[in-house]
Amino acid sequence: MLPGSQDYEVKRTGTARSGSVIHFRTTVNSVRRRSAVLPSLLTFLVIVASGGLLLMIEKGMLNSLDTPPPRGSGRRIDPVRQAGKHDSAPVEVESQILQEIRNRTIRTMCSQKNMPHSVWSLSPLQRKTLLQHILVNDKHRFLYCYVPKVACSNWKRVLKVLSGTLESVDVNIKMDHRSDLLFLSSLKPEEIRYRLKHYFKFMFVRDPMERLLSAYRNKFGEIESYKKKYGVEIVKRYRKGRANDPSVKGDDVTFAEFVRYLLDEDVERMNEHWMPVYNLCQPCAVSYDFFGSYEHLEGDAEFVLQRIGAPPYVRFPERQTWYKPVTTETLHYYLCSLPQKLLRDLLPKYILDFSLFTYPLPNTTTEHCRH
Repeated sequence: MLPGSQDYEVKRTGTARSGSVIHFRTTVNSVRRRSAVLPSLLTFLVIVASGGLLLMIEKGMLNSLDTPPPRGSGRRIDPVRQAGKHDSAPVEVESQILQEIRNRTIRTMCSQKNMPHSVWSLSPLQRKTLLQHILVNDKHRFLYCYVPKVACSNWKRVLKVLSGTLESVDVNIKMDHRSDLLFLSSLKPEEIRYRLKHYFKFMFVRDPMERLLSAYRNKFGEIESYKKKYGVEIVKRYRKGRANDPSVKGDDVTFAEFVRYLLDEDVERMNEHWMPVYNLCQPCAVSYDFFGSYEHLEGDAEFVLQRIGAPPYVRFPERQTWYKPVTTETLHYYLCSLPQKLLRDLLPKYILDFSLFTYPLPNTTTEHCRH
């Protein structure tokens, strides 16, 4: 019997971009205050973030590395779940290649001595953040680390359907992000250890700048509580002559002002919607079995549902009709409109997200932005 399963189980009622030519100061002090990253790791960060890992593989430079256990390869397609779906073989192959590259990268970087190798080696604040973002399903024996702005609302719907507290992923209700969900932080240490060791563990990632822009447009363009809590503070702090203006509403925060705010924030104390994925899910401290990506959401979600043994009627929700995706052109516009010094200063805060999850740094050279 699972440790604490009777006390803690939820009650049941029934494509990567290419080209990264930007230069920036390679300081990662803002990423982890308590440890200095080794020069060799810095070199590797730049290689990976610039897309050089593919060249390393082609040249055989990674042949000496131990190959990690397959986490996204050898996918077995369930004919019942796949009925009616279009042929996605090319996407499957691309996703598996990216999965293998990502696994090798994480395996190599997390082997560094200064990186955490266990949940219990994290600082109390780091561990608290991590455990509050890992959701538990005891019936299907899996752990999911949710990342805001990476389809986490839809995954929470799936978890509620699997636990029997929601009839269907299509039910038109406002998502409650806390109720009817079991968080790893609510369990005892021995129960946490058991699940970390024996359960299937997965998370989903997204291009760091795309995720950041999505959070900015959503929270400061649509959510009144964020405008009042963060928007007012940002405008008063970074807009000239508005520090003591009582009429500030926080509903017109510019992207540049938002970035200036992020530069002054401690990554370990950020709001979860713009906290780096590394700090939310600690991929070096937790041995995740699968890293899905926002760019291959449908296929990767289907793989996870098969892997955890979800019933055929449980599927990943389709995007809402009102959803406004961050297109390549939109991201290009916002990044090229930023003062380049701001972008250069911002990237080190998210460098582990770029490098661990193999996303290229944004290309904001004058020639590129001119187009």
